[in-house]
Amino acid sequence: MTDTRLRVMVVDDSVVIRRLVVDILGAEPDFEVVGVATDGREALERVASLRPDLITLDVEMPNLDGLGTLRALRAAGIRTPVIMFSTLTERGASATMDALLAGANDYVTKPANVGSVQAAMARVRDELVPKVRALARPAMARPARPAPAPARTDLRSATPTVVGRKIDAITIGVSTGGPNALAELLPALPADLPVPVYVVQHMPPTFTRFLAERLDRHCSLTVREAVGGERPTAGEVWIAPGGQHLVVGSDRTGPVLRISDAPPENSCRPAADVLFRSVLSVYGASCLAVVMTGMGQDGLLGATAIRDAGGRVLAQDEATSVVWGMPGAVVHHDVAAAVLPLDKLAGEIERAARAGRAPGNSMRRVLV
Repeated sequence: MTDTRLRVMVVDDSVVIRRLVVDILGAEPDFEVVGVATDGREALERVASLRPDLITLDVEMPNLDGLGTLRALRAAGIRTPVIMFSTLTERGASATMDALLAGANDYVTKPANVGSVQAAMARVRDELVPKVRALARPAMARPARPAPAPARTDLRSATPTVVGRKIDAITIGVSTGGPNALAELLPALPADLPVPVYVVQHMPPTFTRFLAERLDRHCSLTVREAVGGERPTAGEVWIAPGGQHLVVGSDRTGPVLRISDAPPENSCRPAADVLFRSVLSVYGASCLAVVMTGMGQDGLLGATAIRDAGGRVLAQDEATSVVWGMPGAVVHHDVAAAVLPLDKLAGEIERAARAGRAPGNSMRRVLV
């Protein structure tokens, strides 16, 4: 009988964390820990013989740290999914962001101040186990797909369907695989994009600030983490702060950004559904929602509301998504006007933003 267990390699210089991760993964019947390493150099020496389906990689290690190890793996052509283990510190967040943009697939934060070993294990298990399954065995993370309608069998080559009504705002929901996806999408948008862009990327506090800073360095658009009170204008990208919802409101002057500590939705804060609903309340049907790579179904309800109100929805396709949970849910519920590969999304977003817009008319004022 063929062994179908997922083969995982654990790389961490901490004996405590190594044992924690090995015990968590070893308790899952479909996982097998095939080896451990105490630093990046040892990991590089052993990875070829161990042939793991996934690697958990500590960010901060002696001799060769996680970022250096990841870069060496990718430079050697090893595409094995990697989950970074990070601390909830500025240094850890910064290094993790660099790793994600260098090709890591996701990250898990190390337990801190959780009270007991059992609590630490529960917290790491809840975060790590679903990510291992989603990344190492994508088929297990995807629901069965219904037969597509004949007209939508090959949306890669189909003529874009997003035309018509003028768009005044773009809103994006993304999670697992998001930093890399955003790093490809946003720099491809032009500096004179005539509308603002609002983004929810599922991340904890501090991480989103570093994400915004790194994206801003490579984009023609201005990319900022929202703090509340900003007046968004065309050519700006606003990223929801980790641990808080981003809400777009309006007053007599126009749109204004607000930050909310309301309860999580879809186990997420920030949540794409919260952002999507708020964008719809301000811009009505003149908004375009984009649902990109990520686990779960966050964004589905908000995207459905936008579609039902006359707005439009794009979804990233399965082939270019790290995990096709969020965009797949939108597609399975027939909410998306088009399903496109990552490298086609920017062009379609720009076309939608410019359609029906007179030269110099960059943004509709919303009055209440």
